[in-house]
Amino acid sequence: MTPTMIDTQVVVLGVDTHQRTHHAAIVAADGRPLADREFPTTAAGYTEMWQWACGFGRIEYAAVESSASYGAGLTRMLTDQGVAVIEVNAPDLPRRYAHGKTDQLDAYAAAMAVITGRATAVAKDTRGTVESVRMLTVTRTSAVEEATRIGNQIRDLCTTAPVEFADQARQARTITARAAFIAGLPVPADQDDLSGPAAAFVRAARSLLERHRLAQREVCSLTRELERLLATVVPTLLSRPQIGPVTAARLVITAGDNVERMRTEATFAKLVGAAPLPASSGKTSRHRLNRGGDRQANSALHMIAVGRMKSHAPTRAYVERRSAEHKTKKDIIRCLKRYIAREVFRDLTTDLGTLDKL
Repeated sequence: MTPTMIDTQVVVLGVDTHQRTHHAAIVAADGRPLADREFPTTAAGYTEMWQWACGFGRIEYAAVESSASYGAGLTRMLTDQGVAVIEVNAPDLPRRYAHGKTDQLDAYAAAMAVITGRATAVAKDTRGTVESVRMLTVTRTSAVEEATRIGNQIRDLCTTAPVEFADQARQARTITARAAFIAGLPVPADQDDLSGPAAAFVRAARSLLERHRLAQREVCSLTRELERLLATVVPTLLSRPQIGPVTAARLVITAGDNVERMRTEATFAKLVGAAPLPASSGKTSRHRLNRGGDRQANSALHMIAVGRMKSHAPTRAYVERRSAEHKTKKDIIRCLKRYIAREVFRDLTTDLGTLDKL
């Protein structure tokens, strides 16, 4: 049977993703635009897009904007079809300034970003256990923020307490002390007159305390569940000093299930903003902090580095040696974060690679 042009022609699929619709564009390997069309963001819509796109040639690469959010469902379907999905987040600003912006133009631009080599990052795989870690982490973060917000409201309420409770309220300077103070207040009856500030203060304070305790219980529960899950996913990483479930979760989410998409530890260091950038001029030869990359993962590295500087003997010895060489604290932390990134990458490769074989 003679192969047809559709069997032999390689095309690239570019997709501009939105919440309810995706706009897809097909571009030939030589850069010629072939067709574009809009599809709904449903399972049937994804299947229809795939069948439509296959009518133009063999699809080896797909460029998907926001592949981990609006494009997550489409990315999973394309990955199941054996397509290499490339993440396209940053727009091509010169092109946008010259040609304007529409969903159609963005879809073609996404495909061209892959063809020209501007976009090379393989999209994260969201079909495995790391996606479970991400969802639990997002929920825990929300619960922590809620507990913090309510704690601040309790503080403000105690600061403006009516004269009957002012002295006791202001003596309570921590959330634990304020909780004990509020718990000792009389329980208001359902039919109490709340027109007086004292009665309203008691009712409001007890309501806030109840919600704060609920949020704290949720944080503790989610932390335990996250720790149990991570113990099966990245046991090697968790065994390292100053790496707990929260910092480990941030690093695991950044890596994704398909950690092999980062070919070297230098690539991972750049992804987490730990790769030093040259900042030399004239007779000065130095490097500076990288302010790019995933800031959540970078924050996790910073927490690990600071924790080890306080309690990890080898790290303390390293800090003393580098300080003797007249390195600033900022430079020392930058170096530590780079070393930790190398260690984390090895552990993630080991743990997540083993997980793939289970």
